[in-house]
Amino acid sequence: MAFDVESYQAQERRWPQAGRVILAQFDSETVQVYQAYRPGIARFAVEHGYFGGDFKLGRMTWIKPNFLWMMYRSSWGQSPDQEVVLAVRIKRSAFDEILRASVHSTFRAQVYDSEQSWRERLAHSDVRLQWDPDHAPGGEPVARRAIQLGLRGAAAAAYAREWVVSIDDVSEFVAEQRAALRGADYSELSTPREEPYPVAGDIAEHLELESD
Repeated sequence: MAFDVESYQAQERRWPQAGRVILAQFDSETVQVYQAYRPGIARFAVEHGYFGGDFKLGRMTWIKPNFLWMMYRSSWGQSPDQEVVLAVRIKRSAFDEILRASVHSTFRAQVYDSEQSWRERLAHSDVRLQWDPDHAPGGEPVARRAIQLGLRGAAAAAYAREWVVSIDDVSEFVAEQRAALRGADYSELSTPREEPYPVAGDIAEHLELESD
């Protein structure tokens, strides 16, 4: 198994119920993020341990540290061109660098001096920051917000090779848990064990992190 798993019910009880929270599985050296691709791109990545082949460096690539957000976006690995779910371990130092370099996809008056300042930073940044409603396993939106990070340019190139520690195809696990989506309480569901990711104060302020 590429990651530690735990009952969804047990995790949901301890997770913050609202606010902007980075839920992730991490250790002192790495952070796990998720992506979903069509088989050709995913197969190359798993076999070679980096992204290449049909992977397009010229396009924005989005990473998600929250497993359930990836499940919502990929319909549990059933959306076209997202049939193969990858668990990608990247260097924790790289993840912190991504957070530090990120610029919100939309203007936030609480963060940027002016809309013009935001636009200038957006134009020169290789990392997009987006907060979206998190979702329960069945797809229902919850009050908590989930983060996704878009990489392009130098950041995408570094992610594709330099920052990768391991790449695992976890589609079989996804299919097993998709079959466990029975009942409103999700009593049979297990998901990767995730905790709120600790972020330094200045970066946390920039990200607008918050929790109940």
